[in-house]
Amino acid sequence: MSNLRYDPTAARKLIDDSAWDALIEPLQAARAETLADVDLMASEDIPKDKQPLDAGFIPYPEQLLGSPELDTMIASAERLRDDIDRLVLLGIGGSYMGLRALFEGLCHPYHNELNREDRGNVPRLYYEGNNLDNDTVAGLLELLKLRCRDPEKLKHRWGIVVISKSGGTLETAAAFRIFRQALEEFYGADAKRSRKLVVPITGEEGKLRQFSNERGYKDIFPVPDGIGGRYSVFTPVGLYPAAVLGMDVRQILQGAAEMTELFRSAPIGENPVLDYVATCHLLERDRGMNIRVLSTWGNRLEAVGLWYDQLLSESLGKHERGATPITGVNTRDLHSRGQQHQQGSRDKLITNVIIGSPSTNPVELPHVPESLDQDQLNRLAGRGVPSLLAAAIQGTNKAYADDKRPTADLHLSRLDAHTLGQLLQMLMLATVVEGRLIGINPYGQPGVEDYKRNMGEILFG
Repeated sequence: MSNLRYDPTAARKLIDDSAWDALIEPLQAARAETLADVDLMASEDIPKDKQPLDAGFIPYPEQLLGSPELDTMIASAERLRDDIDRLVLLGIGGSYMGLRALFEGLCHPYHNELNREDRGNVPRLYYEGNNLDNDTVAGLLELLKLRCRDPEKLKHRWGIVVISKSGGTLETAAAFRIFRQALEEFYGADAKRSRKLVVPITGEEGKLRQFSNERGYKDIFPVPDGIGGRYSVFTPVGLYPAAVLGMDVRQILQGAAEMTELFRSAPIGENPVLDYVATCHLLERDRGMNIRVLSTWGNRLEAVGLWYDQLLSESLGKHERGATPITGVNTRDLHSRGQQHQQGSRDKLITNVIIGSPSTNPVELPHVPESLDQDQLNRLAGRGVPSLLAAAIQGTNKAYADDKRPTADLHLSRLDAHTLGQLLQMLMLATVVEGRLIGINPYGQPGVEDYKRNMGEILFG
């Protein structure tokens, strides 16, 4: 059963019914092509216009659920969890953004501030290798030096998960060298322990795989062939560190697998993937709305929006085409971008991501003595924060509707592992379907290689 519901009712008022009806057949064809790509991957003769073809993410959640590899991965993650109190995650782009979306959505908002017991006996999490920022690298090294003094004490120990399919991405490779040296210095002569506390996630071949084998790292996990980085959240890339942090990775996979089945079988009108693509595509094609705002009503889904920014940009931003994604967090951004969305250019579709029930009990607004009621909020005393948020959502949607500005709503019954798995898989499937619909290969990112090549020439000659 899906815990996710897509409602484009408000946006549909700006879409001609005839255009919607005419899109049904092409949309069904795009779905069929997307699913057929999975079988085509096994072919030795993939057409040139289909290369690269990285459709392996589509069946992967279901495949992994039924495999012994999942048990092996979880067992390794539990060992690492029990042996460290700080995890340094090294990766860039899809190698860390999926995990970040899971972490911010499912873990305590102030996870790193809690003591180990209140964190559920899982480590703190730090990201590096996702930029070339000297101050953040130096700052994390300083923090580890200040807080981690005795490798014999659990609360002082730390480890590394390094994620890179090739091992050749400069940002991650440089960070790995820097933090690996710091880790080896911390554990000193205990090389066996330091090797045990570095877990590479990489391709079956490449620089990082070769180095890891030579170094004798105890656990090495694969980035599966046929799955690109931005589509890899349900592989060890996202799920291994998620398991270290105590997330229910089986429920994440179950949610993703159920969304794939819904996509495969449900008709348009009952299919969140197809309905989402139809709404976005028709408003862009017929109304020129090529800016897509993913408006997350709450801080915990901001990282999902940032992950989706990469997904949509790298997948469809080709051949001088492709919508521009923007992540918004409301009500925060109503006090910044809200003005532009209400009265600026009519080039935006706003998709609200709305959580039905909070994960915690509603915090109520207290009643105060009349002398302290300068804000006049005693009228709302006893109401919970969720009811205030609901009023903000309703009021904002009405303001946009009154000015004929389109919105659609993605309703999540709650924010848990199962539902988040559904949401991420839905957005990945929708991105691929739209690519097939408009004739753009949603896999590969040739434009990204340009800066890498130029940077390499500048640095290495």
